[in-house]
Amino acid sequence: MLAPTSPASVALLSLGASLRARGYRFTTPTPLTHQRVNQRPDNQQAHTLTDVFGWSRPFSRAVLEDELFELMCQAEVLEAHGEQWISRVRWSSLGDDLFVHSRFPTTDADAVFFGPDTYRFARAIRAHLRQDTRPVTRIVDIGCGAGPGALTAAQLRPEAEVLALDINPRALAFTAVNARLAGCFNLAARHSDLLRNVDGVFDLIVANPPYMLDPQQRTYRHGGGAHGAGLSLQIFDAALERLAPGGTLVLYTGVAIFDGEDPFFDALQPSLADLGWVWDYEEIDPDVFGEELEKQAYATADRIACVVLRLTRPL
Repeated sequence: MLAPTSPASVALLSLGASLRARGYRFTTPTPLTHQRVNQRPDNQQAHTLTDVFGWSRPFSRAVLEDELFELMCQAEVLEAHGEQWISRVRWSSLGDDLFVHSRFPTTDADAVFFGPDTYRFARAIRAHLRQDTRPVTRIVDIGCGAGPGALTAAQLRPEAEVLALDINPRALAFTAVNARLAGCFNLAARHSDLLRNVDGVFDLIVANPPYMLDPQQRTYRHGGGAHGAGLSLQIFDAALERLAPGGTLVLYTGVAIFDGEDPFFDALQPSLADLGWVWDYEEIDPDVFGEELEKQAYATADRIACVVLRLTRPL
């Protein structure tokens, strides 16, 4: 596994900088869209940087410049694929920044995901911080993945201390690279299960937890509990204890809707009513990952929706 200052990590950072210097950009679609695009006859192998580092297509040695190929070797992200090669990582754009994360398909147990949820999550954080102009000194991203949420918050509040937490060492290594590539130095990546390894309270807690039921229970995908809501509920409970007065939780997650009812919101309602805190709950995308409805866990679900809960503790 990459350590933040290991030669492989330094080479990965240099690879990202080299791609950025070449004007590389890539918007990551859903896995199903990625699969469909790659299955087209003309997309069986890579011809461009986007094919190699975005679409995760096999490539011949002639496709890459010597500098990029050597950096991939040093970063330990180059894998033989028959007589060709394939990148073990992808690079995706979010605003002006590039983020390294796991290649497609994300089948490894410690895969680090980045996709349409990432863009919606970052948008929710930006919307909150543009609206709430109160001073923020401590921010934490629970389950940071590749770090886009933490980095978005850190860039918008450069005076704040920002912690990016995850149980996945690969995610923390990628977050450290992504923060350094963005020139963001008020962000620290730490290993933690929820908030167990960090002290104190926070002015802003953000989270984009996994919310599916995954038979393989991969950390980036499996939410646990009833229909994948288990981890989201744990984050809600943890935030109640660790928000500073005036602090806010911004929780982006997905929920399976049954007979027009949202069981995640139903589970939250008693606590929201008892607390008397300021909150809002918005369904921001009514239908995602429709292919999951073909699986037994969602056989009776109407749809899977993306929601944002924003909860603020009184001063």
